[in-house]
Amino acid sequence: MSTKLLVNRARISEAKLADRAAAALTPGDVRVRVDQFALTANNISYALSGEQIGYWRFFPDQEDGWGVVPIWGFGTVTETLCDAVAVGTTIWGFLPMASDLVMRPERVTPGGFTDGAAHRQELPYVYNLYARTNDDAAVLADMADLRSLVFPLFTTSYVLDDYIADNADFGAVQVILASASSKTAFGLAHFLKARGRLKVIGLTSPGNIGFVEGLGYYDQVLAYDALGSLDSAVPTVFVDMSGNGDVVSAVHHHFGDQVKASIGVGATHWSAPRAGQTLPGPRPAFFFAPGQIAKRDTEWGRGEMMRRATAANIAFCQMLGNRVTIVHEQGSEAVAAAYRLMAAGQNPPDRGLILQF
Repeated sequence: MSTKLLVNRARISEAKLADRAAAALTPGDVRVRVDQFALTANNISYALSGEQIGYWRFFPDQEDGWGVVPIWGFGTVTETLCDAVAVGTTIWGFLPMASDLVMRPERVTPGGFTDGAAHRQELPYVYNLYARTNDDAAVLADMADLRSLVFPLFTTSYVLDDYIADNADFGAVQVILASASSKTAFGLAHFLKARGRLKVIGLTSPGNIGFVEGLGYYDQVLAYDALGSLDSAVPTVFVDMSGNGDVVSAVHHHFGDQVKASIGVGATHWSAPRAGQTLPGPRPAFFFAPGQIAKRDTEWGRGEMMRRATAANIAFCQMLGNRVTIVHEQGSEAVAAAYRLMAAGQNPPDRGLILQF
């Protein structure tokens, strides 16, 4: 029997546990037990954009109107009909919020494999890549929790910084990040600051100002209602992690044509109103990291962008110190409760969740 958390695709705050008969293996398949995985606001963004981008299609369920939200974590091969992948092989990558899954390894190397399941072939390939972790270097093995918790987020941050640089900073001199306490936002702030070309400003709720300032990655931190204190004549890139239409509208109306790019990434405030269609400045555009990765793979060689991002993530995580407190919870009911709290926006920014069914 397999247990999974199903989310209502129309009302993503609604979730329930479901048991399913274990799928039979066919020649070439493996069964993977889902071990520890991270739950972050990024997973809520997956649910929100599941229809548009296809996140519901990775791990489909038979119940109409419900879906499985992908997560990042570790798994162990417990059964195999694939000669190239032995029982006991451990992997890290894009997995379902479930107790197990059946995979079809292809392009197997000592470093990992690609899931060749037929229904995943038209989906972004970067999500189909799995790293073999049995022989991880000590530096990577020692940050296993952070690997699941922040590597996917910081990879988005790294690729987004590259996207901004690739576009000559859109002619701006500063970047404003909404929902500055989110991990993707402060990861981007770190990479932007390291590049040193743009002033980095964070917008956050009053209760998070101390935490965000304490990170040391922002040149300036403001509460949302203090946006008007900024000089509206400064060319600005706006990166929205909040999904709050009121915040997007306020930034566009304050800076007008000085908004040189308006980039949507996440939706930490997903239940807030969406922005109207008519705004001053450029139309907000959703950032899809696999698109920039594919561009760099063409220019730099397949896998080079992810190699650079992984190296940057390791270095960044070594600097994080105690900025993120990691909490472990186990059991299907604990997973369901944690998801509901995350969907309600009730997980503090300095708290990282590692879960296991």
